[in-house]
Amino acid sequence: MAQTFDVCIRGSGIVGRTLALLLARERLRVALVGPADEPASSTPHEDVRAYALNATSRALLQQLRAWPEPQHACAVQHMQVHGDQDGLLHFDASAQQAEALAWIVDVPALEMRLAEAVRYQPQVELVHAPVPATLTAVCEGRASRTREEFGVEFTATPYAQQAIAARLRCAQPHGQVARQWFGADGSILAFLPLAGGEGNSVAIVWSVPQEQAPQLLALEPEAFALQLQHASHDALGSLELTSRRAAWPLQQAQAQHWCGPQPGQTAHSWVLAGDAAHNVHPLAGQGLNLGLADVQALAHTLQGRDWRSIADLRLLRRYERERKAALLPMALAMDGLQQLFVRPEAPVQALRNWGLKGFERSGLLKQWMARQAMGSTH
Repeated sequence: MAQTFDVCIRGSGIVGRTLALLLARERLRVALVGPADEPASSTPHEDVRAYALNATSRALLQQLRAWPEPQHACAVQHMQVHGDQDGLLHFDASAQQAEALAWIVDVPALEMRLAEAVRYQPQVELVHAPVPATLTAVCEGRASRTREEFGVEFTATPYAQQAIAARLRCAQPHGQVARQWFGADGSILAFLPLAGGEGNSVAIVWSVPQEQAPQLLALEPEAFALQLQHASHDALGSLELTSRRAAWPLQQAQAQHWCGPQPGQTAHSWVLAGDAAHNVHPLAGQGLNLGLADVQALAHTLQGRDWRSIADLRLLRRYERERKAALLPMALAMDGLQQLFVRPEAPVQALRNWGLKGFERSGLLKQWMARQAMGSTH
């Protein structure tokens, strides 16, 4: 007899697996569409990405028993944001009476923990192709094919930038400080601390003008590390590239609709979450936090459905309204900052650095912004 499913999740990345685990706790039967071979619990495969996760995301993953081991999740105690002149912002976890400002998490280690949790969850079945279900949740990322299949309009505004990600070994320990530099050419460089408090390795995300990316990617490792050393103003001394380099174009984007009826299936619906629904600039490191907030909100909405079907569009539109409202200020802020720092004119440079200095002295406003980024509700 054919297996029936309540939910089919298309996309088995971090957002998709997290949603599968959340819905399984609600006793929903979940099909998770993923690759034929899930990684075993061995050494994480090479992946240069790392995410900054806030306290809300950490609490969610801990509840699901999917938080990585300490060596794969470095607590950020301080953050420094440098303008392209002498503007400087400094955030301190102790000033916020917080355990950490964020945690820098190895992507492969997190994926491995989530895959392990999914394998031990009897309500979730791994499948290798989409199957019929009352609700199809689309968590395939920014290039989602299902979103296109369902005819969803996805409005994307490309930035004239590419992000370059890699791993470095530094001459000096990072001291659990996340560092960010805005360059006069519109580039944005972030050093994210890895491997615990005494570590001297960092993950980088370097958003550079489109025309510079090919040359930087073609440099020999030593020359590339030297460019990073100059861009980081020798903050951690000499640098050594310890990984391959990955790159992708940057954009701001959002789907017009985040839910709807499945074509030809009046009793079945679809819903979007994560990068399939929205993209923001990575300068504040909030992309995965937003995606995890999506699936937490979706699971909470479905939990309160009472007698209604999980395909009820009034229910799903409640989730859509909630998440669009939460996303709007973050998307506007990220786009505004990117547009402000990409401008090379001297008056604009002076204005933005004056603004950084003023914000550093703003007291309560700075504290409020820090707690928003940390995912704190207090």
